[in-house]
Amino acid sequence: MTGAITRRSVVGGLLAGTGAALSSRVLAQRDPPQPERASRSIEISARPITHFNRADPKAIRFGALEFRGGMVLSSPEQEFGGWSGLVMESDGSSLFAVSDAGSWLTADVTYQGNRPTGLARAQIGSLRALGGRPLDDKREQDAESVTLAEGTLARGMLLIGFERLHRIGRFPIRDREVQTPSGYLKLPAEARSMPRNQGFEALAVIRGGPLQGSLVAFAERYTRGSGYHTGWIWVRGEPQRFQLRDDDEFNITDAAALPDGGLLVLERFFRWTSGVKMRIRRLAPNEVTPGARAVGQVLIEADSSYEIDNMEGMAIHRSQAGETVVSLVSDDNFNRFLQRNVFLQFTLHGL
Repeated sequence: MTGAITRRSVVGGLLAGTGAALSSRVLAQRDPPQPERASRSIEISARPITHFNRADPKAIRFGALEFRGGMVLSSPEQEFGGWSGLVMESDGSSLFAVSDAGSWLTADVTYQGNRPTGLARAQIGSLRALGGRPLDDKREQDAESVTLAEGTLARGMLLIGFERLHRIGRFPIRDREVQTPSGYLKLPAEARSMPRNQGFEALAVIRGGPLQGSLVAFAERYTRGSGYHTGWIWVRGEPQRFQLRDDDEFNITDAAALPDGGLLVLERFFRWTSGVKMRIRRLAPNEVTPGARAVGQVLIEADSSYEIDNMEGMAIHRSQAGETVVSLVSDDNFNRFLQRNVFLQFTLHGL
């Protein structure tokens, strides 16, 4: 490479072209800001992502996934960022996200045709502990996963997973405002042994089959030398273990339930020498069962030549045309110089 050293070339050299680094697991970073203690409206800017493959702007189909569009999101609000878990309303009209600094975000999603173009009516607030007590430090604030257990984003029940202080809380949502938790789920005994910064990274509620309504959770990386990631399925309130093969040392960052009782699992890989990668695996319904050792089918794997960042959140909804739409969001680690808050949408064919 020749020419002057620029911000883009520095970022490209360090992170293979994405400007994407990972979290404190691999990078030194500044501490995220402490969130304010009241919800409020915020403005969010959206810069369009018109193609997914940087080298081939005409490509829209990537195996079973078809790129619909994306956005790079930004806001002058100090607490905006770190988005690690995502829920989409069933029709895709709005979203909910949690941050690893203990914040939550709700917003309407605007579209031009089937392409997402912006976020409107955005509201940001702070998660609380039992009794409404503020989450005082990073150990309590580190929300990494969320799923909608019942209802809607206007009135429903969220399950939010935290790491460091490992727990899964029940959080009512009313008029798009997150309430104080009503309680916490019973955890598997082995969850106490999860690494401090690699806890409940993925949550989903099974949407079909005999286990419909059961919660599924994965640890980010809890293999204990077995060659398999550890997950749990709550059957009648009792967590039961199942596993997903650890292929190529990707970490699990989220999961989303499919209508047939299967799952999509979002994974991430990072090395300084190769940059960041993203992968989505599809688990068949018969692989999502207590005691199973799932392998799954790779739907897509993308490296830093694609428009990805530190992809941590994933959700599924149905479009007005009946299509299954997969949404992804990235965690910028509050590192606005090197990383981005990326929002992507794909149509999943074959369902």
